[in-house]
Amino acid sequence: MGADNTVLVIGATGNVGPLVVRQLIDEGVTTRALLLADDPKAGRLPDEGFEVFHGDLADPDSLLPALDGVESVLLMWPFFTLNVDTAPAVLERIARQARRVVFVSSIGVHIGYEHTDNNCHAYLEELIEKTGLEWTFLQTTGFAANARLSYAQQMKATGIVRSPYGAAARSSIHEGDVAAVAVRALRSSELAGRRLVITGPEVLTQIEQVKIIGEIIGTEPTWQDVPAEAALKAMVSAGWPPAYASGALEYFEMLTKEPELITTTVQDVLGRPPRTFREWAVEFADDFR
Repeated sequence: MGADNTVLVIGATGNVGPLVVRQLIDEGVTTRALLLADDPKAGRLPDEGFEVFHGDLADPDSLLPALDGVESVLLMWPFFTLNVDTAPAVLERIARQARRVVFVSSIGVHIGYEHTDNNCHAYLEELIEKTGLEWTFLQTTGFAANARLSYAQQMKATGIVRSPYGAAARSSIHEGDVAAVAVRALRSSELAGRRLVITGPEVLTQIEQVKIIGEIIGTEPTWQDVPAEAALKAMVSAGWPPAYASGALEYFEMLTKEPELITTTVQDVLGRPPRTFREWAVEFADDFR
């Protein structure tokens, strides 16, 4: 066990990784970030205060320099750009060096919508449990940041958001709250062996999310439902694993009838409530203008 609990962040340039890196630096933790050699999102990371290592989950041995001397690892698997063929070998390399892993998973596992045979979050959870590592799984609802991916370009171009299941009611989580819980899990054993279901504090339909963003930026965007079949083809073409894309759309259809659950996990772990979708939208309003 390293005296300063050196942490390696794998998935350091996604929606959560940069926030974890920044918070670890602020708390004085020796921090490492694993990046692809030509990572186009490297600019999301702070300018200093941490070590950069280059490696690729497709090449498990490339992780060994970054793992040397590490105690805790944050793992986010890039399912949309990399299959899970190397996951067992990656986890073997992590277990060889580290003591603790925090895996950013999905609420889909919690409710049984993601099965191990779809080769996504449930499969990784199963593999991690077999490693002997001390683990924590963060089973999150959709990140509020997904609104930027789903809505921003359409809102700026036409003011019309075309997507399936506008009535799907989600308890989206601010990615900064996921990061804060992850840091707690990375820094000690207090959350070890737990599947933490992390949600936002409220349920909003996708249509309501778009309306809130419009109110903040001073526009009146409209929503137009599109057939799920067309959305599925587009998602697979964009790199979604077919089983995962199909499961996601089935889940969204379910959420038009039964709203997503809300938990008190953020409050319980951090001692404060999770941030609302409106707070997130105010923070990132310029992305929609």
